[in-house]
Amino acid sequence: MLYGYARVSTAGQAVSGNSIEGQENALRKAGAKEVYTDTFTGTKRNRPRLDALISRMQTGDTLIVTKLDRMARSVREGLELIESLASRGITVNVLNMGVLDDSASGKLMRNIFLAFAEFERDMIITRTQEGKAVAKTKPGFREGRPKKNTPEQLRHAVELLQNHSYKQVESMTKISKSTLQRAKREAFAAPR
Repeated sequence: MLYGYARVSTAGQAVSGNSIEGQENALRKAGAKEVYTDTFTGTKRNRPRLDALISRMQTGDTLIVTKLDRMARSVREGLELIESLASRGITVNVLNMGVLDDSASGKLMRNIFLAFAEFERDMIITRTQEGKAVAKTKPGFREGRPKKNTPEQLRHAVELLQNHSYKQVESMTKISKSTLQRAKREAFAAPR
């Protein structure tokens, strides 16, 4: 049986050619009869759909992935996974590399490409940290995601709470109850 596996870390990967749909299309074109998908970062070991697929596979089956980093982002994890599959008589076909088998040349190629996948991941982390360090030097830098609501919107919502319930204000403003409660606490704690 030919199985496919696709994984994305974030919805933003659609622009970089790694969308689930794009991967699924490539896997089906390569002959995959069933495709399993996960939406987890490659740095996490917990990928339930990949685990389910691997436990289902039998001797003679083939696992197809579009790129090696879709199923493993570290050399150690990738080697363990591929060797585990090979020991069970399962072939791994990486569409942008070819079939990884248990031969000497197959092992060499596997190690080289896995090292590059890990290097790429480390470079992404380094660039992200460098960008964050630069951003911290700029005035107005604030850690975390941007605020969804402006101070004026929150002030207005707190005023609405004087005559309406949290549920009503939440419905009118689309501001969550927890945010409303926090804004109300902050409004009454602020010095006048």
